[in-house]
Amino acid sequence: MSLIPVEEALRLVLASVEKPVEMEHAPLAACAGRTLAEDVLALRDQPPFPASAMDGYAVRSADIGGVPQTLKLIGTSAAGKRFPGSVGAMQAVRIFTGAPMPDGADAVVIQEDTDRAGDEVIIKEAPRLHQHIRGAGNDFKAGEAFLKAGQRLDARHIALAAAMGHGTLPVYRRPRIAILATGDELVRAGQTPGPDQITASSLPATAIMVEKAGGTAIDLGIAGDTLASLEERIKAARDAEADLLVTLGGASVGEHDLVQAALVGQGMDLGFWRVALRPGKPLMHGRLGPMLLLGLPGNPVSTLVCGILFLVPAIRALLGDLNAGGDPTEAAILGCDVGANQARQDYMRASLALREIDLPSAGRLQITVATPHGAQDSSMLGILARSDALLVRPPHAPSAKTGEPCRIIRLSQFC
Repeated sequence: MSLIPVEEALRLVLASVEKPVEMEHAPLAACAGRTLAEDVLALRDQPPFPASAMDGYAVRSADIGGVPQTLKLIGTSAAGKRFPGSVGAMQAVRIFTGAPMPDGADAVVIQEDTDRAGDEVIIKEAPRLHQHIRGAGNDFKAGEAFLKAGQRLDARHIALAAAMGHGTLPVYRRPRIAILATGDELVRAGQTPGPDQITASSLPATAIMVEKAGGTAIDLGIAGDTLASLEERIKAARDAEADLLVTLGGASVGEHDLVQAALVGQGMDLGFWRVALRPGKPLMHGRLGPMLLLGLPGNPVSTLVCGILFLVPAIRALLGDLNAGGDPTEAAILGCDVGANQARQDYMRASLALREIDLPSAGRLQITVATPHGAQDSSMLGILARSDALLVRPPHAPSAKTGEPCRIIRLSQFC
């Protein structure tokens, strides 16, 4: 099977998600990173009553033909406790930000434009009609669908849902993502490796990526380099009703790379297993019954890069995110010269900095500068930890000079 382009591999991964996972109603605190399964309607107006936007005095604007003007103070309206009466001619009510406007008043004079003298207030600036008043329903009205199905939720949307009157939301449940590291050379983090072993660093990193994307990580541990060990863990993924099984390492075709053989033996329908990217060429995709499969490379940097490009979009598609396959890149400029690229799309670890530039038409602007590290070996986690982004170099891209435009993927979005 020949190498396929990154864009085609992502299309195939997303196409294999036939439909999102099931819907459930979840409390607001559990909805971050999840996707709405239905439109959500406002249950009330916001604000539910005309409210003051400032601290000051609620008045009748018609009473203040000239300034200074003295009004009689008849009470107070505070947030959560309105003034129960009505404002009559030449009267005023002390009012605070967010408090309901008293009946009869049609403007607020801010306290800086007044003087207080006992039970009287002296107005020094004449207000406009409806000045500093937030009208009822000014933000949204009951019945409006401000939150639409397919919206991926963050703190902003959850705050809006709470203001709309909701304590739970109809969201797709968190997809169950089983994660299996493979290889006799691996031990769990915290265990003492043997003389020929290393720590399975990709295992906890992938779990964090899964959780941040909105899934639930199921740690299947480490399978040894035998078909029996792999088959046992694959069965564990099926028993856990995983929506997606992620294997780490062993997806190539070497004598000790048995993952593909074990999955084929269990009935896997193979989609592809080699992608034209660096790092991460030996990447496997398929399906085992209802369970999706992604075989990520074992080198930790390759694991993270392929997780960003394919695992996170797959999870978001399972969550019903309408933008699951959206372009994660943004514009930057190069901080150093880079050489010509070869046939595979390259994702180079890079540091970011801000630089101010002067543009005749736009004035002084800040622009992001991406500087790739000199060493890019896919086993070097230290460089990854010191990086802010991946610098994307398309296949056969020519050499580029310092200051030329480029595209980057910020690691903080995913890791």
